[in-house]
Amino acid sequence: MNTIHLPRAILLTALFASCFSAVAADASAPTSPPVATDQVVLPQVDRRDVRAPRFPSNDFEIGVFGGSYSTQNFGSSAVGGLRFGYHLNEDFFVEAALAQTKVSDAAFRQVLPGGVFPGATEKLVYYNLSVGYNVLPGEVFVGSKNAKPMAFYLIGGVGSTSFNQQRRSTFNLGAGLRVYLTDHVALQVDARDHMFSLDLLGKRQSTQNPELTAGITTSF
Repeated sequence: MNTIHLPRAILLTALFASCFSAVAADASAPTSPPVATDQVVLPQVDRRDVRAPRFPSNDFEIGVFGGSYSTQNFGSSAVGGLRFGYHLNEDFFVEAALAQTKVSDAAFRQVLPGGVFPGATEKLVYYNLSVGYNVLPGEVFVGSKNAKPMAFYLIGGVGSTSFNQQRRSTFNLGAGLRVYLTDHVALQVDARDHMFSLDLLGKRQSTQNPELTAGITTSF
């Protein structure tokens, strides 16, 4: 039989117990949280102080306009009128306009005794109801910090023209630009063609009568 030496067994038992106690102490020790590191690169962004535009919330507008009206065969003359509009939404609006100009037959009086009209001039009055569509709404910058709302639009409609004791149905078609100077005041520039028939020179014919105007409108 093998003989077990008691002192050697006691020494091995004590060594095993000390190793087990060290491993248990390491397992029960709390884990240290990760150390946060500072951000290496800090963004440096310079922000501009831009004044944002304020789009008017009023749907109705009224204004005056003036410009040049070219009557086919009779040349151009000054025109002035009133307009009243209503904005259905951000894209579409309706507009009613009433305007007047005086047409001269001075060129005909040089070749025709008595001219075409009873007098030297004849009043032309038109009114129409049109529908407009804002094709390019946006804003225009005045300087680097001031933005103004604006819109380029197409417009067309129907109406009536009274001229030399004749009243004719009229179609108008054109385009324009509207720039809001303040929350309630806008500058509006229009170019339109008024199309109607006339019988002044012995034959009834369709006429093209272009008009270029600029005006001020106020919304409420």
